Amino acid sequence: MSMKRSKQRNAGSGRQSGTEDDAWAKPPEPEPEWSVVESKPDASFLPFAMSTRFAKGDFILHPKFGKGLVLLVEGTRIEVLFQDGKKKLGHAVP
Repeated sequence: MSMKRSKQRNAGSGRQSGTEDDAWAKPPEPEPEWSVVESKPDASFLPFAMSTRFAKGDFILHPKFGKGLVLLVEGTRIEVLFQDGKKKLGHAVP
């Protein structure tokens, strides 16, 4: 009688947390606070439109959510910090 051996599974990428490599890792950037957005003059805000391409750090003025700061750009989506919290919105294709 023959028995099949199951394939041994790896527990991850081979790196263990807490190794020396972590000492050289780039520390995460601190999240900006709402006070950064509040202190900007109205002229520095771009009106939000789905047809407009935005970049990280842009200040936008959304018709529903108000003033916001672009935190992250992922393809056709942006993550924006508004006074009510973070929202994901669509924007122009690159």
